[in-house]
Amino acid sequence: MTAPRAETTDPIRALAETCAAAALDKKATDVVMLDVRSLTSLADWFVLASGRSDTQVRAIAEAVETACRGRERRPLCVEGLRHGQWVLLDYGDVVVHVFYGPVREFYDLERLWAKAPRIAVEAPEPAPAGSGKTGRGAAR
Repeated sequence: MTAPRAETTDPIRALAETCAAAALDKKATDVVMLDVRSLTSLADWFVLASGRSDTQVRAIAEAVETACRGRERRPLCVEGLRHGQWVLLDYGDVVVHVFYGPVREFYDLERLWAKAPRIAVEAPEPAPAGSGKTGRGAAR
């Protein structure tokens, strides 16, 4: 069971959580947030997610864009959307990497940023039938 998502007063972490939740909504796998604040000036958070096909990778990236647009945030840059192997969405303080599974394994960004605190993000367990409860991804 995953813990409920903690409300944060950090708007940058909240943006990263929004990106992660949007990826989960499109059934992304291995969704991880890396806190890179103490390691680089490139960004504060990296969000990594995997898709099972190039079509799913593109759908995940588009869902992230849509979710961020709802927070009035547009990416500074989007790379790789046409090919759907590795899509990078740069929001300045948050950089989202959406990979086709084998491409993620090849580049292994988690190893490259191994010193970054890692927050695995999982889809919530379905609520029991008739409970009326629904939820979104939860960071643990």
